[in-house]
Amino acid sequence: MLQVSRSNLIDRLQGRQTGRPVRYDMAADEALLPAITSVCAKRASNGYRRVTARLNRLRRAANEPPVNHKRIYRIMKQNELLLPRYTGRVHERCHNGTVITLKSNLRWCSDGFEIRCWNNEVVRVAFSLDCCDREVMRYVATTAGINGQMVQDLLVESLEYRFGSSTRTPHPIEWLTDNGSCYIKKETRDFAKELGFVVCTTPVRSPQSNGMAEAFVKTFKRDYVYLNDLPDAQSVMRQLAHWIEDYNETHPHKGLKMKSPREYRALSMSTG
Repeated sequence: MLQVSRSNLIDRLQGRQTGRPVRYDMAADEALLPAITSVCAKRASNGYRRVTARLNRLRRAANEPPVNHKRIYRIMKQNELLLPRYTGRVHERCHNGTVITLKSNLRWCSDGFEIRCWNNEVVRVAFSLDCCDREVMRYVATTAGINGQMVQDLLVESLEYRFGSSTRTPHPIEWLTDNGSCYIKKETRDFAKELGFVVCTTPVRSPQSNGMAEAFVKTFKRDYVYLNDLPDAQSVMRQLAHWIEDYNETHPHKGLKMKSPREYRALSMSTG
């Protein structure tokens, strides 16, 4: 009867601003562009969400307010900084299970991959990864083949990294791998069981069943291996530790609310 919008009246009573929304500040976007360009130059394989996470990490350190990822997307699109859209290969076998866990130290996974150097030398790497916080706990690397003894060493080092000088896991932890010869060897499986692990292997032709390890390999090659010099095996071996440390400390994950593995783990431990 009074021709007054109910929603407008509620906003006024609660002290909220009414009227036309304020348009975004173009000058402020221009001020953000150099920082965005700098992040893109250092991390050429990062999309707008990871660029946003890295930029906001720098802004929080400088006591500046964070920036919304949609704004970063708009700025990057206007300046042609977005990555091309990726369409992955669809595997023939479907996997409907869940690899990720809700807490750390419930399931660890492992896999191996190769890094081919420019002089045709090959570095082979195997790693252990937590299926909750995505931290690469330990790795082994060689120019020969990954054997069962190296996997056993990887198990012991991972156990000591998470639980100190312990000879067994404090509770059963799943050890998820594919069917590589270094993993399914009887001595390796028996050794893992003695340490308290529940040994699990993926079905044949189902890489998605170890999807977290597969995703790490893809990310690691895209963001580190393909963007650095690979003259020979010795050079790659020297860089591996730095690449993995950088991944653990700074690499944002969408599944971890754009936090790095160490940031997410520290936050989880502080909140219980």
